[in-house]
Amino acid sequence: MSDGKPTSYSRVTLSRIMTAVDVNLYGTVHGGVIMKFMDDVAGAAAARHCGGTAVTAAIDEIAFLEPVRTGDLVHAHAQVNWTGTASMEVGVRLVAERWNRAGDEPLDVATAYLVFVAVDADGNPREVRPVVPETAEDERRWREAEIRRAHRLARREAIQASREAAGPPQI
Repeated sequence: MSDGKPTSYSRVTLSRIMTAVDVNLYGTVHGGVIMKFMDDVAGAAAARHCGGTAVTAAIDEIAFLEPVRTGDLVHAHAQVNWTGTASMEVGVRLVAERWNRAGDEPLDVATAYLVFVAVDADGNPREVRPVVPETAEDERRWREAEIRRAHRLARREAIQASREAAGPPQI
């Protein structure tokens, strides 16, 4: 495997104006639209880092902080925080510029952590180069990604143990 890549190599920003087709019954942008936008930018960061195809394996956490409205210009920022053998955690932050508040600072509207797996042409996992944290912030993100990974694995093991203890499902 080739040398690692610095965290900054994977950074991607996508921007879009939210329109009436994105709105839910409450008059704000539908959470599913926000989730897809986050998955798109995270996928771009993962593909950039691994130099090829990467697929979403898990969404570890999404926090919706503020509603997004029709006309808002939303910027999605993503970077690879952590790498394993074939997997990567990508952090995403969404900020919105309110259409009717020109000059105001962008507002944090959502954050997420997604796990991607690099795959080859046959869809099999393939090795990824390590990400190399460049700043104290990047180091913090790496450490917190390892905590989230440990929690995912522990949860999976606990659920499997619970299912095995309960025996076959009753129909």
